[in-house]
Amino acid sequence: MNAFTFSAAFIAFFSVVGPPKVVLAFAGLAQVHPVRQLRNIALISSGAAVLVGLVTGITAPWILNLFHISEPALQLAGGVIFFLYAVGLVLGMHLGSDGPHQDAPDLVSGVRELLMPYVVSPLAMTAVLIEAAARDSFSWRSTVVGAYVAVIALDLICVLLLTHVLRRTHHATIELLGRLLGLLLAAVGVDLVLDGLYDLGVTGLEVRH
Repeated sequence: MNAFTFSAAFIAFFSVVGPPKVVLAFAGLAQVHPVRQLRNIALISSGAAVLVGLVTGITAPWILNLFHISEPALQLAGGVIFFLYAVGLVLGMHLGSDGPHQDAPDLVSGVRELLMPYVVSPLAMTAVLIEAAARDSFSWRSTVVGAYVAVIALDLICVLLLTHVLRRTHHATIELLGRLLGLLLAAVGVDLVLDGLYDLGVTGLEVRH
């Protein structure tokens, strides 16, 4: 496994589904779930995220060919979905969940609330598909998957270590950080859409990084 390409892929996934974003998602659950249940939620959702990333990364070229999806179209779709999710954060809405936490939250409801931001994060899945399909070799796809799994493992470790801290974090602080994160993620979604449009040949929209 090439160290440089692994590092580049790791950094890319860290930016879209790393601890800064995931810990905030778990912070909301920590307010209503007991410690043991929260840890079970973290383990189950992380395992599901690894499974989804593994299947998506290994089969990326065939998925894109099967559905006749181009990389620019994938960027546009992922960017729009991610933007809508980010706007929900800014407005205090819980898109992709059942809405406000239930009075008696259970394991299933906790995992369900993490589907959009963690298990099947639109931007993360878009990144996995694009990166894995960039080179036609199994070794490269395994490198991409390995980097993604490493980031998920780091997320899990951070959540398990910070469980008690998250439970003591004030709800208003979580809401404030969530809205700030939503603003930043909305900009990332717009950036992805502009990149997709540029790749399709729409001039004047190149995003300079």
